Amino acid sequence: MEGLIVRPFEDADLSGAASALVEVHETDGYPVEGVSSPERWLRSEDVMAAWVAEVRGKIVGHVAVMKPHGEDAVSMWVEKSGDDEQSVAVLARLFVVKEARKNATGEKLMIAAMDHAISQHIRLVLDVMTKDHAAIRLYERLGWIKIGEAAHQYGDGQQIDAVCYVAPAA
Repeated sequence: MEGLIVRPFEDADLSGAASALVEVHETDGYPVEGVSSPERWLRSEDVMAAWVAEVRGKIVGHVAVMKPHGEDAVSMWVEKSGDDEQSVAVLARLFVVKEARKNATGEKLMIAAMDHAISQHIRLVLDVMTKDHAAIRLYERLGWIKIGEAAHQYGDGQQIDAVCYVAPAA
């Protein structure tokens, strides 16, 4: 996609990122949470760092690195690796609007987050809903390693099957 820029999230991006999030939810049913209050969900206190993808001033994608908060992927990785939880973060809130897909937008956002994690000496983990086949293909193409399966919890006790991954070692 001509003119695609991936850059750190700025406060001025909040409205555009929220609009993109709602658009992706309408298209794909992702995310399963956060859509009722997208601005608050995107700017959670747990966000350590975030990036946006932009084309000609329009936000077309987003990704965040989040503090761990009891995610199954975190506990799986800590148990398997012996790493301390403080050296682990969660890659989350990755979305790309339909018009910006197939242009490596998701990959470029992922690489920004992965490079950040390496520079901060943290290991990224994530969970992805099993229904999100394109996301799973992206993670595996970038070398992420499956570490287990879990039920992604959201809303008022709802859950959906998910696969947990860890980023490749630097």
